[in-house]
Amino acid sequence: MNTKLVRTKEDKIFDAVNITLLSLFTLAVLYPLYFVVISSISDPAYVSAGKVLFVPKGITFEGYNRIFSDKSIILGYKNAVVYAVLHSVFGVFLTMTAGYAMSRKDFFGKGFFTVFLLITLYFNGGLIPTYLFINYLGWINTTWIMVALGAVNIFNIIVARTFIQSTISNELLEAANIDGCSHLKIFFMIILPLSKPIIAIMILYYFVGKWNDWFAALIYLDDNKKYPLQLILRNILIVNAPSTEMTRDAQEYATQQRVTELLQYGIIIVASVPVLVMYPFVQKYFVKGVMIGSIKG
Repeated sequence: MNTKLVRTKEDKIFDAVNITLLSLFTLAVLYPLYFVVISSISDPAYVSAGKVLFVPKGITFEGYNRIFSDKSIILGYKNAVVYAVLHSVFGVFLTMTAGYAMSRKDFFGKGFFTVFLLITLYFNGGLIPTYLFINYLGWINTTWIMVALGAVNIFNIIVARTFIQSTISNELLEAANIDGCSHLKIFFMIILPLSKPIIAIMILYYFVGKWNDWFAALIYLDDNKKYPLQLILRNILIVNAPSTEMTRDAQEYATQQRVTELLQYGIIIVASVPVLVMYPFVQKYFVKGVMIGSIKG
């Protein structure tokens, strides 16, 4: 029996339109990244004139040489990785434990804590009270402030709670209780192993959030040896930015402007590489993790 699906003319037209639209959308997403890459190794004069569209022109690696000639870049990379990894581990652990507790129907005070957490989504103490509180704790200029600050995201807790409710049956948890499992055993032996998709998503969220965070380091860190990569790159860009005082010397100003433009694109690439490398490893969990975790509010 011939079971081949017969495709009508309308089906072919529909597929052609879909492929065309998705291809255009893909190009619209990928081209800006490609443009930054080729601009980072092109002469800024060609970039400013709009002559760099698809291939680099006047290839130069001066921007990257200037960035990596600063020894603080390596130290900044190390600090940023340490902060992001520890922040992710700490944040995911707190998020999953809170999500598990909020998913239990027998959790005493569940309604109160839900409202309490939701209030923090809309209100906070502000920068000055937060700084005074952190200073009172003695966390200023410490690694702990970069790890702990923002380690719990209420939205992530809600997503984790919904994921656990949607994917792990109550019958399984009841069976574990009957077998004598405590809440800790249930959490570590059942909840975590069955929550790998949402854990992968949370790791990416927390890692990217901390990797891109430079403001906290600017406010709470005084020792430049503890600066993360993003703050160091920002400082490099500011140092090489042309000052209005240079307008008296047009040639010097033009040279400084050229260096600044080179650094801008190079810094984007340098700061984006770890996230671009990390993303493909967790991309397969996005649909299963985020979509299931967002079915219910």
